[in-house]
Amino acid sequence: MDRADLSIFDAAAVREKLGHAACIQAVADAMRALSAGETRQLPRTMIGLGEGRTFAQMPGALGERDMFGAKLISVFGDPARPGRRRHRGLVVLFEPEEGRPVCIADAEEITLIRTAAASAVATDALARADARVLLLMGTGGQARTHLAALPLVRRFERILIWGRDPAKAEALAAEYADRLPTEAIADARTGTEAADVICTLTGASTPILFGDWVRPGTHLNIVGSSAPGPIEIDVPLVARARYIADSRASALAAAAEFLVAREAGVVTDSHIVGEIGEVLLGRVPGRTSADDITLYKSLGHAVQDLAAAAHLYRSSRP
Repeated sequence: MDRADLSIFDAAAVREKLGHAACIQAVADAMRALSAGETRQLPRTMIGLGEGRTFAQMPGALGERDMFGAKLISVFGDPARPGRRRHRGLVVLFEPEEGRPVCIADAEEITLIRTAAASAVATDALARADARVLLLMGTGGQARTHLAALPLVRRFERILIWGRDPAKAEALAAEYADRLPTEAIADARTGTEAADVICTLTGASTPILFGDWVRPGTHLNIVGSSAPGPIEIDVPLVARARYIADSRASALAAAAEFLVAREAGVVTDSHIVGEIGEVLLGRVPGRTSADDITLYKSLGHAVQDLAAAAHLYRSSRP
């Protein structure tokens, strides 16, 4: 094929060209289509390469006559940040008329941006309209993209940042203080009790957020764990929440906090009241009262990556 037919976006180009507002819209459209059965995707497959080293593939199609492709990533420990992992790889996009590959994009940057976009979509659909205090639990790359995306859907008057390393929380809050009302907090419970929206964005293996901390009316985006094993919230919080998945099938297979609560006999499969796409389509109520604790479990899906890459490709064409 002609090299000119293939668009390549490295990490810097993805950061520059994949706008957060546009990605929020692209992800919302993809989640509607997923719940409506218009997209195609296979479950994430993973090949273990030894402790802390995984190769994963996420294939999918945005529709029978739309873009298709796959995300191919390595999930390896980050030597520079012990206990953290990086998701390096590529999103490869094909066009639907002749089946030609047309786009290759950095998967790590797309993952960071589209994951925050998914949280923004859920926050817009599920959080109270008067939500004014945001708590981010985590200080890595996801915290930065959430700082860009979440203020696009709610007018936050305070943005609290908590991390397991207080120095990193202080540094992140200071970095954004000239643009956003950010402040670092040392005590997670105090921040939780003040927050209207909470995002857990950590690599924690045991809970950092607990059911008896969370006020009625709070919205939660539970993001950090994307496979069975590590959990960021405790069983009582799962039980208290109105639980919305990105995909019901994926949540039943891989939503770690839900699986632990189900194994404990505290919830059943019916505790997942719907998918975010069903909420966006008006098929399932999101928030049913001002006192609901709404919970969006973000596992990530190929159609989100492909939708982000498709927007990036199409918007960059002459």
